[in-house]
Amino acid sequence: MSWERRLLDLFEDLEQQAEGAALAARDAEVAELARAEYSEIDLAARCHASVGADVELTGPAGLVVRGRVARAGAGWCLLVSGSGARSVVQEWLFVLTGLVSARGLSPHALPVSTRPITARLGLGHVLRSMAEERGTVTLVRCDGEHRQGVLGRVGRDFLELVGEGGGVEVVPFSGLAALRR
Repeated sequence: MSWERRLLDLFEDLEQQAEGAALAARDAEVAELARAEYSEIDLAARCHASVGADVELTGPAGLVVRGRVARAGAGWCLLVSGSGARSVVQEWLFVLTGLVSARGLSPHALPVSTRPITARLGLGHVLRSMAEERGTVTLVRCDGEHRQGVLGRVGRDFLELVGEGGGVEVVPFSGLAALRR
């Protein structure tokens, strides 16, 4: 083999190594950008993308509810459980900050800009709507305590739960994990 051929082979080998290094650097950059972009995804975006999906949500003190995500809003999701002929249908309103874990959520996310306007409604709006129904609810606090009563007035960041004897318990939204009606 001539010295010219060896030199050309060397240059070709160096070019291939440079192309490989550039591809590896590009792959690393793409992976880093994907990680950075995913760090902007919040739990609400995953819940919005999961509307219609069967999931399992875990709240405080071992509360586990399996059902279908019916709706999602700003900081909350509504789960419908027990949809069989023999089971009682229950609606669970979960406050996302009170969740311990979730299984079965969509791997995708729905950005705020693509959600319907009704999906941007906050927890207070949903609770006020439930309070108008005047039905008995079971409230699960973040400390795991369960309380039964009727939703009374709903303020900006708290609700009133009226017990059987007429006593009123004020629960801040930050202390609310879930509500079943």
